[in-house]
Amino acid sequence: MKKNIKYLAGLCLMALGMSSCEYDNYDEPKLLFDGNIVYNGEPIGVSYNDVYLQLWEEGWQTFGNIGVAIDQDGSFSSLLFAGDYKLIIPADQGPFMNLTNQASGSDTIPLNINGSMNMDIEVLPYYMIRNVDISGNSNEVTANFGLEQIITGDNARGVNEVVLYLSKTTFVDGRTSVSSARLGGGDIADMADIQLTTEVPDMTPTQGYIFARVGLRINGVEDMLFSPIERIDF
Repeated sequence: MKKNIKYLAGLCLMALGMSSCEYDNYDEPKLLFDGNIVYNGEPIGVSYNDVYLQLWEEGWQTFGNIGVAIDQDGSFSSLLFAGDYKLIIPADQGPFMNLTNQASGSDTIPLNINGSMNMDIEVLPYYMIRNVDISGNSNEVTANFGLEQIITGDNARGVNEVVLYLSKTTFVDGRTSVSSARLGGGDIADMADIQLTTEVPDMTPTQGYIFARVGLRINGVEDMLFSPIERIDF
């Protein structure tokens, strides 16, 4: 009986080994699919690793979707196999609304990947942060900017708050901030003329620069909208 068990166990191990080798022999994806999330060609800034798009591949081997993170500057990239995909940005992702794709008649974007492909994805943001001017010194940093409301009518959302974030690194949002200044939406007197100032803290180890950008939190929207990251030298 024990010999039979050992024999069966050996067969199982051989089968697993062959399966593992077969799996390891698959080619890796090599086709680059990249681009930006944009409004009228202008990239939409978001927080790092918080906003994703999904790629669904058509075929019998598909068991789920490929999640592709949108970077802080609105860019994205993924290595793919050749094939037909459906690109979806889930409704709860990003400080924007999706647009209807002409080919699908919905917000699903059909893709045929047969080589590396660059494509920008147009969306409709609730707001855009305009005329950003960030300056400062070793004591404080000031941001001057305005807000443009893009979505009006039934789908409009109010401003919850605006925030100036400072960070020691190029990752700039509430998780990495070493100093911040914020203003509630109800306290904004003029949407076209907003100013925020925050102190530069003592940093260890010391450095002669800091990174900054403005964030906008929208009522009822999880993901914030951000301006481009700027480096302030002092």
